[in-house]
Amino acid sequence: MLSGRRLDLLDPSPLDVEISDIAHGLARVARWNGQTKGDHAFSVAQHSLVVEEIFRRCNPSASADDLMMTLLHDAPEYVVGDMISPFKAVVGGGYKSVEKRLEAAVHLRFGLAPHPTRELKVLIKKADTISAFFEATELAGFSAEEARKFFGLPRGITRDMILIDPLPALEAQRLFLERFDALEVARGHSRATKTGSKP
Repeated sequence: MLSGRRLDLLDPSPLDVEISDIAHGLARVARWNGQTKGDHAFSVAQHSLVVEEIFRRCNPSASADDLMMTLLHDAPEYVVGDMISPFKAVVGGGYKSVEKRLEAAVHLRFGLAPHPTRELKVLIKKADTISAFFEATELAGFSAEEARKFFGLPRGITRDMILIDPLPALEAQRLFLERFDALEVARGHSRATKTGSKP
């Protein structure tokens, strides 16, 4: 990692997880295998911000921990990349087990439970699916009808509520870190107290 950390994929340690590495990596991983409109890829970092925004709007009483888990819902992809769903299905259990170990390491590093509860996972997936609808129709060339078949029709969320226009990697990285820091403050934590660095 650029931070100098060495992360063991088979046995990842929370001590080797840094938010700077996560933000940097996710801002440079493209959703939809890069097959999107615009001058920039739609990054996993930006997708994570959109999903967290949707989740927050749909669940106004959610805790700061719930919001942080939502922001980090694709964090393992900073190491393994964003594999498209059909290919994940082909690869199967091996990929999932690596992803779950990475998720646990990331969550434990930031004082969260190793994995979201089943109920929280369902709510995050709902926000993720709403994001996918807008990404599909606005960026990936899907018709509204085609996207509705795959993702359903979003209710209560409109395009103007989310940051869907693809951002440059550095901007997506900056916004991801800003949101992470805001949630850490809401949780009573800060990077300054954890690492000695400025938030």
